[in-house]
Amino acid sequence: MKRIFTFVITIAAVICLTACTVPAGGGSGCRKNGLGDAFSADVSITMDRLEAAGALKRFGEGVWEIEFSEPNTLSGVKLEFSEGNVLASYKGLSFSVPQSAVPVKAMMLGLIKAVEDNAKLDELKGEEKDGNLVVSGSLENGGYKLIVDKDGCLSGFDMPNHKLTMRFTGIKTAEITAEPMTVQTSAENTTTVASDVTAVTTVSQQ
Repeated sequence: MKRIFTFVITIAAVICLTACTVPAGGGSGCRKNGLGDAFSADVSITMDRLEAAGALKRFGEGVWEIEFSEPNTLSGVKLEFSEGNVLASYKGLSFSVPQSAVPVKAMMLGLIKAVEDNAKLDELKGEEKDGNLVVSGSLENGGYKLIVDKDGCLSGFDMPNHKLTMRFTGIKTAEITAEPMTVQTSAENTTTVASDVTAVTTVSQQ
């Protein structure tokens, strides 16, 4: 009787361990959900003809930050997102996000919305591809594909209809804390920074 009980327990354990295991070539799969963790990562972005790179941080639910390092005209520009608000700054100088920078702002809002919605789930379900899990969904402005790695952490974000591709590397999930930002404003510098962002984002709209 003891052997039968042990056998049943063993079989149950195997089923639990393999329930989310699918060959890397494809098929449905699931992952533990790591999207709710605070993290930092390097990000590369392609959006139509705009190519950019920078550092991304998620501090908590709805609180994000991205600081661009490329291209040169965006280098040093930081966008901070919190409770639906967006703060743009450059070397401590704040400026209003210009209308022409809406694509850059919109891509981040789309990413944040997709991640935060899925972070609420007990586990992530999607299609296996190359060792990652692709979670499909939709936003008001189109469909998306959220890519997570074997640990359920963010690996990529695509919005095909907008020619948007984002890839995340060097993920660090250690707890990070948002520091209050003291921002100085200058009309001259604000105009210069806003013009630089305008020049870059206008290219993506052509």
